[in-house]
Amino acid sequence: MDDDVRSDEPNNGPVTTDRRTLLRTAGLAGAAGATLAGAMHGKFSLAPITAAQAQTPTAMPKGTDKPWWPSKWGADDEAGASNHITPEKVLDTAKWIKDGKIYKIGRVYEGGMPLFGPRAFTLRIPGGPTGGPFGDNKLVYHDEFLSTEIGQTGTQFDGLGHIGIQLGKDGDKSEMRFYNGHTALEISDAYGLKKLGVEKLKPLFTRAHLVDMVALKGGMMDAGQEITTADIKAALQKQNINESDIKPGDAIMFHTGWGSLWMKNNDRFNSGEPGIGLDAAKWVVEKDLALTGADTWAVEVVPNPDKSLAFAVHAELQTKHGIHNHENLIFDELIAAKKYQFVYCFAPAPIKGATGSNGCPIAIT
Repeated sequence: MDDDVRSDEPNNGPVTTDRRTLLRTAGLAGAAGATLAGAMHGKFSLAPITAAQAQTPTAMPKGTDKPWWPSKWGADDEAGASNHITPEKVLDTAKWIKDGKIYKIGRVYEGGMPLFGPRAFTLRIPGGPTGGPFGDNKLVYHDEFLSTEIGQTGTQFDGLGHIGIQLGKDGDKSEMRFYNGHTALEISDAYGLKKLGVEKLKPLFTRAHLVDMVALKGGMMDAGQEITTADIKAALQKQNINESDIKPGDAIMFHTGWGSLWMKNNDRFNSGEPGIGLDAAKWVVEKDLALTGADTWAVEVVPNPDKSLAFAVHAELQTKHGIHNHENLIFDELIAAKKYQFVYCFAPAPIKGATGSNGCPIAIT
């Protein structure tokens, strides 16, 4: 492939970026990979690398001052915050099901949906029909062939092997650290992650709290607009939800209105997004939650108000604390019904060594 990255997916709009230029101008050497991905999404960029930074490649990345491992769930843990889902938690969660109504909160997977950078989603039905006829009853059948980043397109659940932080020199995989301190040298493999694959996560069944930022702000939020802890508290108060209702192991989700652009204005959808910043991420950590989610493609604010940071909330929650993330959700029916608290249910697809999971999460009220 040449140095340009092009997306030719329907409705995605042209995205063309020179990779070498992006890597030369990445704000921090440790964030170069995330910078490249972020810049593919829009026209924002990080501050140019300084001469001092170039001469000190082993300096700790911004925002990281100490190791975050071992995990509170043990040095060998690969399940992260899904460990919250104990039998006791399930039984307590089930008590909140009152009317038995189920809402799908996952998007339909299709070729025209907005995609991150050069990712692809292509489905083919070979043969037309694929096989048959068989037997005297002349049975025929269809199969599908799917070519995609199956855990990282559409409604996607991030696994713990998805996001890491480079602590050492460029290219030193022994110091590229993921959740629980696992290194890229230990886990990376062309045929699937050797540790932290999504199959290691436990099914999630927990109470979720939906924060309606559209109602609080009076309309759809804009790219780069940060959701702060104060915003969360104000929205909860407006929705008559006590902050004390949010318990360890629960999920917090955000309706920003950004999802209204889905397959209507993919270029704008991909250009950035509103979302939580590090201030809210620290609140999530203090609450000891299992999951964040939103109607956006990263859940966190993009670009970050600190232009030198790339996907810092991903690193704070997933890498350092094992807190899971569910992206590109849809809350329209829940919002219309004013169902701001519900049971969230999702079992990540057990694909060995995968970085994430597709699938359709559900809300039960």
